[in-house]
This record gives sequence, structure tokens and C-alpha cells, in this order.
Amino acid sequence: MLFRKMLILLAVTTLVFSGCTKKEKREVIVFHAGSLSVPMKHLEEAFEKQNPGVNVLRESSGSRTAARKVSDLGKKSDIVASADYTVIYNLLIPDFADFCVNFATNEMVLMHRDDSKYSDEINGKNWHRILLKKDVQYGHSDPNKDPCGYRSQFVWQLAENYYNEKGLYEELKKQCPPKFVRPKETDLIALLESKILDYIFIYRSVAVQHDMSFVELPPQVNLGDPRYTEFYNTADIEVSGKKPGETIIHRGKPIVYGVSLVKEPANKTDAISFLQFMLGAEGQSIIMSDGQKPISPPVTGEYNSLPDELKDIVQTSKK
Repeated sequence: MLFRKMLILLAVTTLVFSGCTKKEKREVIVFHAGSLSVPMKHLEEAFEKQNPGVNVLRESSGSRTAARKVSDLGKKSDIVASADYTVIYNLLIPDFADFCVNFATNEMVLMHRDDSKYSDEINGKNWHRILLKKDVQYGHSDPNKDPCGYRSQFVWQLAENYYNEKGLYEELKKQCPPKFVRPKETDLIALLESKILDYIFIYRSVAVQHDMSFVELPPQVNLGDPRYTEFYNTADIEVSGKKPGETIIHRGKPIVYGVSLVKEPANKTDAISFLQFMLGAEGQSIIMSDGQKPISPPVTGEYNSLPDELKDIVQTSKK
């Protein structure tokens, strides 16, 4: 009987000790763009393997929604990673963050299934005409919540000028009803796969990560070629601002992703370590393997505001 009691006591002690060990894991909370879901998952796995005492908690949403979780809702967080670096400037700096590091690029594409309507005909020259066929359905994300949403509108505006087809932008808007507009770009994938939609406007990296077919758009409209920055700037859209009732104007520009440490992070030490890993050589390699081109080295316009641990791997640049 005594031996049995000792075994029970040992089992209970082991369970309690095990529970304490799990509770002792330090958490790093990352709010990030939906298009970063796959690389962030791989970054998390690699970082936690090297740092077994840390648990990286990822929360995906549209980039503007991610920023507003901090600015409007006051949610506990450490890091915000956005598909558009200007979101961090417009919604977080200076009240909720001190710097933004630009770390990757991307481009817009038109993703589809192999059996989407006219998939055997569509290309980079006629895509806009295919979309305007009455039996074709396409979608994009919400411009007020997700950069991919307003970037899709930039693509349409730029296409009107590039193809010299007056009224094309309004026609494309008219053919895409609100029911095909979702909070973030990755929400559209289910509609595509279920054959509700034939095409969606999304980032090249997401199409690559999901092994889906896509139409490459001309560099003059895909927002992925810095040579056409001036032309991209001719597109603009009005979206919600920092406060209710306020609006801001977003102008077209090359796609650049940004990341920041929030002010008064929940776990500053480990959050900085995660940023070191993400922005360093191994992290950039992971991002590249997931279909995105990293900015090497990463750059910031607020070099003096960087934590000292990041100053060796991030270079200064103009905003």
C-alpha cells in the first residue's frame, strides 16, 4: 500500500512539474498579414526549435486590421508585420511603434483554378477582357482592412491607363459585387477552390505557396517593379483613417512589406530575438523559399529608434 501511495505521489508531482514547465514558456505575440501566414509558420517553427523556451503565437488578418488590433482595440502584442509598410506609418507610428523595417517585396497576380472559365485563353494581355465576360466571377479583399484590397484597385486603375481603355476601372468594379469582397486576400482562396469564383487578385507568393495557377500581370500594373514607381503613383484610393470618420489617401507604389516592434511589448527580449532571426540570413532564406523576395539587407527610415540588437542587420534608408 505504501509503495502504491508513493507511485501516485510521484505521478502527481510529475504532472504538476510538467504543467509548471509549460506555463514557464515565454510567449511572443505576432499580428501579421494573411499573406505572411505560411512564411510566419515556418519562421515560428525554426525559431522555436532554436529557442525551446519560447512559444510564438501568430494571429493572421488583413494588415490594417492587424495594426488596429493594437491602435484601436489595445490588444496585447509584441510584433506587427504588414503587407504594406505604410500601414505601420499610417496607423502605428508614432503612438504605438517607433520604427518600421522593410523586409520583403511581392507582386500582384490573378490566381485561378485550371478549370476556371477561359483559363485556357487568359494571359497578361487579355485578362481584363476575360474578367468582363458576363459568366466570369472574380473577387478581391477589402481595401479598408487589407492592402491587397486597395492594391487590386490600383491594378485596375493602372490597367485603364496602360491599355488605354477609358472607363475600365469602373467596369471592373461594377462586375465585382460586395459578396466577392472579403476581409483579407487569403479568405478568397476558399471561394476559388469551391468554384464560386473563377479568379482572385492576390500576391504572387500566396499563389506559389498554394501551388495554384496564376496569370502574370504586366510589370506596369503588377506593383512589383520599382522602375514603374512614377506610373504606380498615378493610382490612388481613399480608405479609413486612424479615427472613425477620418480617411486617408493611399497611392500606388511598389509592394514592400514592413515589420515593427510595438511600444511596451508584452515580451520585449524574446520579441527582439524573433526579429533578429526573421530579419537575419536564416529568416530571409525561409521567406525566399516561400515565394517572396526578401530585401537584403532589410532597411528602415528610423535607424536610431531600432533596438541595438537589430542595428547590425538593418540598414538605414529614406522612407
